Amino acid sequence: MKRTAGLWLLIGLAGYALLPWYMVSGGVFSLGWVVDMTGKGAAPAFWQVVTQGKWWLAGPLPAFAAVALVQGFARGQLTAARALVGAAAAGLGLLVAQGLLIPGSAARFGWIAGEGQPGMGAGAAITALALLLILTTGISGLGRGRGDAFVTGLIGLIVALVAIFVFYPVAHVLIRAFELKGGAGYGVSEFLGRFFSANLWGLGCLAGGECGPAVNSLVLGVMTGAGTTALGLAFALIFTRTGFRAKPVLRVLTIIPIITPPFVIGLALILLFGRAGTVTEFFADTFGWEKTRWLYGFGGIYLAQMLSFTPIAFLVLIGVVEGVSPSMEEASQTLDADRWQTFRHVSLPLMRPGLANAFLLGFIESLADFGNPLVLGGNFNVLSTEIYFAIVGAVADPAKAAILSIALLVMTLGAFLVQRRWVGRKSYATVTGKADSGRHAALNPALRWACYLTALPWAAFTAAIYSMIAFGSFVKLWGYDHSFTLEHYIRAFSVSFANGIRFTGSAWDSYFTTLTIAGISAPLTAFVGLATAYLLVRQKFAGKEAFEFSTMLSFAIPGTVIGVAYVMAFNFPPIELTGTSVILIIVFVFRNMPVGVRGGIAAMSQLDRSLDEASIMLGANSFTTARRVIAPLLGPAILAALTYSFVRAITSVSAVIFLVSARHNMATSFIVGRVENGEFGFAIAYSAVLILTMLAAILILQLLIGKRRLRRADRVEA
Repeated sequence: MKRTAGLWLLIGLAGYALLPWYMVSGGVFSLGWVVDMTGKGAAPAFWQVVTQGKWWLAGPLPAFAAVALVQGFARGQLTAARALVGAAAAGLGLLVAQGLLIPGSAARFGWIAGEGQPGMGAGAAITALALLLILTTGISGLGRGRGDAFVTGLIGLIVALVAIFVFYPVAHVLIRAFELKGGAGYGVSEFLGRFFSANLWGLGCLAGGECGPAVNSLVLGVMTGAGTTALGLAFALIFTRTGFRAKPVLRVLTIIPIITPPFVIGLALILLFGRAGTVTEFFADTFGWEKTRWLYGFGGIYLAQMLSFTPIAFLVLIGVVEGVSPSMEEASQTLDADRWQTFRHVSLPLMRPGLANAFLLGFIESLADFGNPLVLGGNFNVLSTEIYFAIVGAVADPAKAAILSIALLVMTLGAFLVQRRWVGRKSYATVTGKADSGRHAALNPALRWACYLTALPWAAFTAAIYSMIAFGSFVKLWGYDHSFTLEHYIRAFSVSFANGIRFTGSAWDSYFTTLTIAGISAPLTAFVGLATAYLLVRQKFAGKEAFEFSTMLSFAIPGTVIGVAYVMAFNFPPIELTGTSVILIIVFVFRNMPVGVRGGIAAMSQLDRSLDEASIMLGANSFTTARRVIAPLLGPAILAALTYSFVRAITSVSAVIFLVSARHNMATSFIVGRVENGEFGFAIAYSAVLILTMLAAILILQLLIGKRRLRRADRVEA
């Protein structure tokens, strides 16, 4: 324990005395701060305390001194552990107080009148990390976490990260919602009046007027959740209960929408069914139909969301449908039930958890969807776009954005509660350790044809949409001039070879930025997610259920709310990250982390605990066991987390639309700008390149997963 605490003491002292306490221009890795180390902005905390009289930065010094005394004079492990916990907790408390009580412009209290501070930098981060791990080391010395410093340190680190990058920004949304007009304070009455106003929850559409954005979002979410679940179930039944021969084609159609930027489908629908769309022009010229704007509103958004989110419902439901025990269906038929009765009274009830999860995902994705309502919304206002315009509109209203975000959050959490109540506490387990060699019951003819007539026309429509997307990138102006051209690709991705290779296309900057940020965030997401899964599966500790809930909260909160929360929380000290690439990486890590957690739990649950026990009995500690025994066996889970986080980082728009800057522009926000300017061909060409990029990445990672599985199988056979 003392050795670990001593190591972190040295690291903490180095951060406190050698690294800039506050943020520096160009970042700490630019090393420009070394030249100006004695300056006011780039100086380490120790230098500022000694030469500039900033005594409030001395908080960590007593803590480090106490830890040093423990190293030299403490006798007995319990005494030393208690001293470490007390010293580190006090140091962390003082550091947090210094950050929260002294904002960027002036102090909150008169005893540091006139003093302000910029955002915390590398020195503060290293110091806080060292104090945190000294604290967890002391906790392990008290016998918590089985006395394992690695386990307690990992728990403390993940709890701290979730608190800072999930709970802290969400708290800012909740607080700003109670802000009075003009910034004159906070009040509950002001919040209640704005939250329950007719502008938000109005039902004017029932009388021929317009409903509020909350009602619009709720109706759209319910319709999308129900529609995607029904279509996903139809596709899943075709895959598992019929002999349909073109299943590989359907499988391709389930992958492409997932790796498509969310607003591209909406754009394709405009070019087909808009007022000047190809289909609209055809029916107007052929049958004399009047050209209308039916696509801009509820109908267009609903159609686009059905195309975008049906594959997600299918991926959830296909495993559930395959998991229904054939023995139960055979038992039903043995008792004289026909195929329809077997499906209705046996198979379908056992699919209830999958149906609930598919509906919930469709509902949440619909609420959080930003791209399609932005492109197709027209006068149909929804919460996601209203939040965006409340932040970036001509008159910014953060309090309004916070209230709208709370409404969105209430709907999401309400859907979670309804789902849990509907599923209930019943057991739906049908897969046991016993062999089950039966065959799934075939669908009765009426249900089979109902699935065919529902899913296959939809699959054909999806294929037509994507063929039109490819077509639109190779014509000059879709709907007006269909002559072949490569102009859109040249404008976006041209390369000059004069005086060396130069990337002159206007899309290269955002393309390289997106790939860089996605490439950095993907492994971090996998690491945090799988480390959390390791703690949940392999360790026992107090507050485990609350810990699991906190790690899943970022998935329950729509991306629009996360984006607003990050703007409110990290736009000023003590953590000032807006306008940097770091905030984009962080939002991707903690937005996509729950997928890594779930995948890690599923994979780790298949590894027998005897592997860990054998490693520990041979003298290895928990860190060595996790690194050399468990991690090598989690190849598929690691690569699956990498694939998902990489794709989501490229296609995400609802959160990053608030966080991008001129210096760090993401591909999705760049394409949204082109759509708003009417450059449809350019936007489609860029989207096509992104789709091909993600397809290549997915194929490479799938090949790696296959190789890893084959090697393990070969070893077993040998």
